[in-house]
Amino acid sequence: MGTHTIKMPDIGEGIAQVELVAWHVKVGDTVTEDQVLADVMTDKATVEIPSPVKGTVTWLSGQVGEQIAVGAEIIHLEVEGAGNAKAQTAAQQRAVSAQATQTPTAPAAPAAQTAEPAPVRQPNTAPPRAQTPATREPGDKPIASPAVRRRAWDLGIELQYVNGSGPAGRITHEDLDVYLASRGQALPRNGASTYAQRNDEEVLPVIGLRRVIAQKMQEAKRRIPHFTYVEEIDVTEVESLRLQLNAKHAATRGKLTLLPFLARAVVLAVRDFPQMNARYDDDAGHVTRYGAVHLGIATQTDPGLMVPVLRHAETLDLWACATEISLLAQAARKGKASREQLSGSTITITSLGALGGIVSTPVINHPEVAIIGVNRMVERPMIRGGAVVARQMMNLSSSFDHRVVDGLHAAEFIQAIRGLLESPALLFVETP
Repeated sequence: MGTHTIKMPDIGEGIAQVELVAWHVKVGDTVTEDQVLADVMTDKATVEIPSPVKGTVTWLSGQVGEQIAVGAEIIHLEVEGAGNAKAQTAAQQRAVSAQATQTPTAPAAPAAQTAEPAPVRQPNTAPPRAQTPATREPGDKPIASPAVRRRAWDLGIELQYVNGSGPAGRITHEDLDVYLASRGQALPRNGASTYAQRNDEEVLPVIGLRRVIAQKMQEAKRRIPHFTYVEEIDVTEVESLRLQLNAKHAATRGKLTLLPFLARAVVLAVRDFPQMNARYDDDAGHVTRYGAVHLGIATQTDPGLMVPVLRHAETLDLWACATEISLLAQAARKGKASREQLSGSTITITSLGALGGIVSTPVINHPEVAIIGVNRMVERPMIRGGAVVARQMMNLSSSFDHRVVDGLHAAEFIQAIRGLLESPALLFVETP
């Protein structure tokens, strides 16, 4: 038997270190070739680390949330043959052997709290197994995915007292079922459950995508003097057009949301306002304006906000735009978006859909200089031709970098978008 050492690979783009965001194995596990062992995150994307060989895990490097240098040893595997590592000393072998005999509830590193979709819960017809309350040392936090935590909150279950049957003691939905069946003390948080005093606290590490988001937001607000301009837009006509196009072409070309229309309006508007489709390098002291419109589409995922990039939006018709946006959103939400798909945007659109509120103050996607914020669409009474009529209204709340964008030009830019959306035929008129 020998030892195969896996080192942190060179991910490219000059990256010197990455953040460890998840272990998928623990000491003592047998792994197969190409099995994913860990997830690491750069400042742009999550990368899976597969096993090049079959073997047994004898050593893991680092805790979730730690930074690991490219080229550093991260995993040792016991393999058939000589392996690729030099012979270990007797003391090292004894240490590895002792670590390999640890119980599953005391792994070298905890599993990451990665997001998973909340499954449809089916009635559990099996007889419940008895469960005694979990006991954890002070500071030993329960490991569970956001979906499990959300369900436990809804049910009024304190995860601190739930035994976890998953890897590294991870609490699963089935563990919640068992706890409910054996304890019968959890009550839904429906506003009428209990008035009992609560003193529990939960400290969550800021790691992975959430750490990247925090750093980027802090950097954007620290570097960029934001100002926000809000304009009300009558989207009755473009919404009517959207419904007509869907009624005629949805079966063959797919359904359209309002987003492709807005994307087209931005593409046309930046032709007259090229300073909006730009990136500002404040270290070098220059602004780069782009002919290509690489449109960032802010997308909410379970781990946090990501901004996949719709490349060359200027070349896409409504249906091609809708298709690409859907594919990018799916890749981001499944954690499969590549670094290329998450970088290089020149201007960004952000929307919370039906939760968009009335006004927002979006944060610019540094180093861009403009972001278009979409608020929700509502039907309101408006006066047209002296008569009160129902119209579909929507606000755009957009932020700009005041170092390179003047307030007048920002207002004119948004007014141009407004004109295109309120007269949607203009979206399809090419002018020289």
